[in-house]
Amino acid sequence: MLIAQVTDTHIKAAGRLAYRKVDSAAKLANCVAHLNALDPRPDIVLLTGDLVDLGRAEEYALLREILAPLRMPLYVIPGNHDERGALRRAFADHAYLPQTGEFLHYVLEDYPLRLIGLDTVVPGEPRGEMCAQRLAWLEAELERAPDRPTVLFMHHPPFLTGLANMDWQNCHNGDALGALIERQRQVMRILCGHVHRPVHLPWHGVTASIAPSPSHSCAFDLKADASHDFVLEPPTCELHYWREGAGLVSHLTFIGDYGGRFPFYEANGKLID
Repeated sequence: MLIAQVTDTHIKAAGRLAYRKVDSAAKLANCVAHLNALDPRPDIVLLTGDLVDLGRAEEYALLREILAPLRMPLYVIPGNHDERGALRRAFADHAYLPQTGEFLHYVLEDYPLRLIGLDTVVPGEPRGEMCAQRLAWLEAELERAPDRPTVLFMHHPPFLTGLANMDWQNCHNGDALGALIERQRQVMRILCGHVHRPVHLPWHGVTASIAPSPSHSCAFDLKADASHDFVLEPPTCELHYWREGAGLVSHLTFIGDYGGRFPFYEANGKLID
């Protein structure tokens, strides 16, 4: 199974630039074309939050228009820039997405991996949270299938990255989530967004990771007083490749033309010098 993870697309209303600098709509259109052209093509796409920039209906309408050519199933979760009600209405045809209740949690059962989408949003705040109610829901769902390899995907990372300009707005109550993960050994990976940079680490016995954005990147700055800046690095998304018995292997895939492919061996098998 091949999973594409796209995150932090930050779509603005038609014609508007994110942060007066980034054509996030064009960046996402390029990402959709890139995913469609991959061989093998991903089986599904996970869009892990901050789908739009201000949570407005017109932004979601443009998002749906850009995503329409995507040739594989799409699953979305909210980020802190999203608005749950507007997201629900925009994706009302996505049967997996709850249309009632406070949170937009759900479980995907029909794939070789069990996939659980988590809603970490705290309305009106940039930080996220896994509160007691959300943790209880997750634990109950995990206990329903203790022997199935499972991946969690969420917007806010529940761990610190060393990037002070983002760590203050991570997913609060991460220690409680980590303790739950330690009790539920079928969880093999946690996929996150929010930070706009690729990050990987071992966390409470599993691999946790953050995917970069196909739009704009958070500036890499490990100083305690780091400023809140973005940079335009090569647009990227992540591919997670699952094989039974081999686990989940992750790759960055860069969006755009960087000179094309060229061989490193001659037709006779000799290394090209």
